[in-house]
Amino acid sequence: MQVQTVNPNQLITYAITGVVVAIILFFRIRRMSRARPLILERLWIMPVIYLLFAIFVFRQFPPAPMTWLYCGVALLLGAALGWQRGKMMRISVDPQTHALNHQPSPAAILFIVALIVVRLGAREAAQMSGSALHLNTLVVTDVLISMALGLFAAQRLEMYLRATRLLQAARTA
Repeated sequence: MQVQTVNPNQLITYAITGVVVAIILFFRIRRMSRARPLILERLWIMPVIYLLFAIFVFRQFPPAPMTWLYCGVALLLGAALGWQRGKMMRISVDPQTHALNHQPSPAAILFIVALIVVRLGAREAAQMSGSALHLNTLVVTDVLISMALGLFAAQRLEMYLRATRLLQAARTA
């Protein structure tokens, strides 16, 4: 039986990272009390940038055939999670100007933090030598890239569809 020891420097790194993330979350959640303009014409930009990143990574290191299956499942799971995250965003329409505003929900930010924690856990499990999971780091990375792509695309699609419905309802009223 092989016993894995934890490097004290690694624990310090985790602690510093945790403190930095907590500070960023504190200020980010505080800023969420204000509604921000939502520009429908720009919702496609982030998913396309991430799609280009995913294409670049998959061309650089092409996944094995079975990994493509895992990536497809992760893309669908990410789309389901992204749709849910998009529903957490509050969208409003100004009755006079018909300007769209959105206000991210603190739950949406905590949702992303939870996904990041799961990702870090999966990465650590993949890097552990002698792990019973026998995870390949490249496979985990490919799956997580696919999941993030589905998440970003579905979130923006849900927001776009809901915002256009709200805008149409405001124009007819």
